Amino acid sequence: MTYSSLGLKAKQQLIERFLGKKVGAGGATPQPAASRSVHRANVPEAFTRFDRHPNYERMLVPKAAADRLGLRNPFFIAHDGVAGALTRIAGREFINFSSYNYLGLAGHPAVNKAAKEAIDRYGTSASASRLVAGERPIHRELEEALAELYGVEDAIVFVSGHATNVFTIATLFGPRDLVVHDSLIHNSVLEGIKLSGATRRSFPHNDMTALDGILTEIRHQFERALIVVEGHYSMDGDIPDLPALIDIKRRHGCFLMVDEAHALGVLGATGKGVHEHFGIAGKDVDIWMGTLSKTLAGCGGYIAGERALVELLKYSAPGFVYSVGISPPLAAASLAALKLMRKEPERVARLQENGKRFLQLAKEAGINTGSSQGFAIVPAITGSSLKAAKLSNRLFERGINVQPIIYPAVEEKAARLRFFLNSQHTEQQLEFVLDAIERT
Repeated sequence: MTYSSLGLKAKQQLIERFLGKKVGAGGATPQPAASRSVHRANVPEAFTRFDRHPNYERMLVPKAAADRLGLRNPFFIAHDGVAGALTRIAGREFINFSSYNYLGLAGHPAVNKAAKEAIDRYGTSASASRLVAGERPIHRELEEALAELYGVEDAIVFVSGHATNVFTIATLFGPRDLVVHDSLIHNSVLEGIKLSGATRRSFPHNDMTALDGILTEIRHQFERALIVVEGHYSMDGDIPDLPALIDIKRRHGCFLMVDEAHALGVLGATGKGVHEHFGIAGKDVDIWMGTLSKTLAGCGGYIAGERALVELLKYSAPGFVYSVGISPPLAAASLAALKLMRKEPERVARLQENGKRFLQLAKEAGINTGSSQGFAIVPAITGSSLKAAKLSNRLFERGINVQPIIYPAVEEKAARLRFFLNSQHTEQQLEFVLDAIERT
């Protein structure tokens, strides 16, 4: 006898036995009266409309203010080609300080060639998770090259840099653990900690004494503990004291994670990052994180470290297990960019020279550059969002593209323009920009 051949009463009895509760005559589980009859009149209209969402309404406030002042919207600007030291916007050429193309490898002929060849061989998509549908040789070639760069056992590549931090932290740590991070750490780290359920503590920016004090006070209350810092801070352009961090993590029995998103290709004589800058072995840091979208001219993120770490993430991190693998042409582009970086260290040298020169000129012009050390990121702190937006607009009129960073991305008193230097910027361009700021 099949279910379809049963009478109505018999079907109800079968469902009741399965669910362990009574069902109505129509065969459906009875719902509470409140669920059966929702009176829309009792639901405020604002709760049913996105244009009444409080976050949307807050977003409109600065936009309305900018419109009243006649300021252009500096966001979502369409670039007509490759954005390097120069870019083209609406048919006009600009000196560009708003991309992370640090070594000028995005759009490089060898990088483009590698991506095109990968398209011809593998197509444009991995089409499924690497775990269940297999991977392409280019995936492993990139991961092996990244592991070799850091002098560690293995690496894993994710499709998103932001998701790399989120799912790595959420996979490795939980409610019985502690994560201590620099106060200026990236949003992706904060989201990962939130998802993990771990206890979170922050220490003042680059204050190793404060970090040591926090761990001395509370480390014993937790199972695992993680310290997270950036190798090169994207808002301020300074770097952490890596030797001190390694000493602290060893004394307190912690893991150390370093986000190299803005350090790879920027720090160290050959661009290997903050460990090369300090002359420290890559194995002295437990978790190296970085992105493929900046120096490496692609898109995605990576984790490098010991093999057990990588294997754990490959089989457990939701952002890897349940996500499509990185697009083969992007993997090929990043691998080609990495090889070029290693082959042509003069690009790194030029970038560092440009950063140092720009910082010097800015300071001579009386610009507040905060704690920048002049590697590739130099802020011009204006002290107000309105001043930052106005200055960005005036420079745009003079053919200079640089983005304002305004509240709430930073505190109002820390509002700024943020200059990203490129190895292809010329000294004449740098001098022109600083002269333009002085005249504005």
